[in-house]
Parts: sequence; C-alpha cells; structure tokens
Amino acid sequence: MALAVQKFREMVLQILYSTDMAGEEEAMIPFMMGTLKVTKKSVVSARAKVGEILAKREELDALITGASTSYEFERISRVERNVLRLGLFEMLFEPQVPEKVAMAEAIRLTRKFGTRESAHFVNAVMDAIYKKRQAPQ
Repeated sequence: MALAVQKFREMVLQILYSTDMAGEEEAMIPFMMGTLKVTKKSVVSARAKVGEILAKREELDALITGASTSYEFERISRVERNVLRLGLFEMLFEPQVPEKVAMAEAIRLTRKFGTRESAHFVNAVMDAIYKKRQAPQ
C-alpha cells in the first residue's frame, strides 16, 4: 500500500526538525518505522527529500528572512522554520505540487505540529513569497 502524501510530508518535517535540533537523522529511521508504521523505503525516500531541501536551505532561509516582518529568523520557532523550508521547497522546486497546495499543506503541518497562531505566521510568510512571485517583474 502506498504511503499517503500527507503522511510523507509529516515524515519529511520530522526529519528536518530532528536534523535542525540535533544535526543527526540516522536514529530517526528505526523510530519512524516503529512509531509511524512505515517501511524503511518510505523513510529513506523522506531522508532523500530532506537532503534536497537542505541543499537549498540557504536560499530558502533567505526568502523566509525577507518575508518575515514580525520576527528575525533566529526567533522563528524550529517547527515554523522547518515547515516553511518544506513548504517553500515544494512551492519553488517541485512543479508537480501546485503552489496553493504547498501553502495549504504548510498551514496544516503547522497546525498539527505547532500552534494555531504559528499557522497564521506561516500563512503570512508563504503568502508574501507567493504574491511576490506572482507580481509582474
């Protein structure tokens, strides 16, 4: 049975968060397999996507910094920061994911792993970047 896209995003977010916290994601494989009841192949795929996101981290973080008018980058919670990295990566570098879907999923993930208030912040940042991309140059 194929893994649901939403569950896959949750796995990617959890690995991103773990990497941001401890810099080590290797221990996540057995944990995720046991806790989330997913295959090793699914976790390996999620880790591969995390690698792609981390390769673009500097660019993504610069966009987040530019769009965040409320907080300096260092003050953004780890959950919000990593949801934004994931959402922006999907919005900018995965053309098969519609931009509005990337935004909606980022908000969903923030509500699940963060707070309702942080979802408003993530929405504002993602929306600002979306609108800037849509504006005529």
